[in-house]
Amino acid sequence: MSLAKPPFVAGNWKMHNSLAETRALIGGLVPFAAELQDAEFVVLPPFTALAAAAVALAGTSIGLGAQDLHWEDRGAFTGEISAPMLADVGCRFVLIGHSERRQFFGETDASVRLKIPAALRAGLRPIVCVGETLEERDGGRTMDRIGRQLDEGLADRAPSDFPGLILAYEPVWAIGTGRTATPAQAEEVHGFIREKIAARAGNAAATCAIILYGGSVKAANAYSLFREKNIDGFLVGGASLDAASFCGIAREALRAYKEVQ
Repeated sequence: MSLAKPPFVAGNWKMHNSLAETRALIGGLVPFAAELQDAEFVVLPPFTALAAAAVALAGTSIGLGAQDLHWEDRGAFTGEISAPMLADVGCRFVLIGHSERRQFFGETDASVRLKIPAALRAGLRPIVCVGETLEERDGGRTMDRIGRQLDEGLADRAPSDFPGLILAYEPVWAIGTGRTATPAQAEEVHGFIREKIAARAGNAAATCAIILYGGSVKAANAYSLFREKNIDGFLVGGASLDAASFCGIAREALRAYKEVQ
């Protein structure tokens, strides 16, 4: 069973939602969030919608995060957004190293390593993503890939940094494909990630660490995934664009969580 942590459910909106759509979606989420107070909700809109989202979320328990950031606080970096800018607009979280950033926009383990301290300096909680391709999975190289991403991306982190970090396992082959890792497959990787944290930062940090699963998560599979010992919540893509679907995932995770209380 899960390590007695309430579900953490983050919705990555990717490149979706105008300002009007942002307000409408948040308006749909707020009643659900009030109903599901034991779960932690976070939404990750595109940069253009962050300010509107912050206003719409004011006075609610739903957290706000961004989908990326630059590792410098300021400078001549056209088109980039810094951690202090995100904090200034009301963000508390930020995605780092998402597979789509790695696949399409040149994100590397080295840039992940630079972005994490930038987020922490600004008081943001990084949601650091790792995951393997289908070729790596079929070739038996999943743990090699995940281990390398963790070793290189977290290379400079002190044990005291880990309480502020969130890890997300998102198998590349399951993102947007409709395929989902089985609970056993996801648990195996989540357990490995927790062992890596323990080796680097100690057992207490590993026990407290939040490790999310991402990859075609739906209400239909959230219950069985959350029942696994090391899965603490979800990084949700497409299903987070519909309030009922997104909150249905949280509802199923909460059902599993309450069974072990």
